[in-house]
Amino acid sequence: MTRPTNNAHRRYFVDGTGRRVLIGLTSEETFEFERLDSKLVLDPEDGQDELRGRDIWHAAGEQRWLELYEKHEGAWKTWKVQHAPTNP
Repeated sequence: MTRPTNNAHRRYFVDGTGRRVLIGLTSEETFEFERLDSKLVLDPEDGQDELRGRDIWHAAGEQRWLELYEKHEGAWKTWKVQHAPTNP
C-alpha cells in the first residue's frame, strides 16, 4: 500500500464518472479484479490452504485475475514511463 510519505505513485485514478479505478482497467474490471483478489486471498476453497483442492471455478477465477492483473501492470508500466521525472 502506498503511504503518504512514500514517493511511490498510486495505481488508482478517478475516471470521468468519478469512480476510483486501477490504471488500465475500466471501473467494471477494477470491481471484478478486487472481488477476485479478495476471494483468492481471503476465501480459500473449503477452508483449505491454497495448495490443495482447487475446483474449476477457482482455477477460472485465478485465470481471470491474472488477465486483469497483466492488463493493469502493462498500463501501469507505461504510465510510469510517461510520468517519470526528467532530469535537466
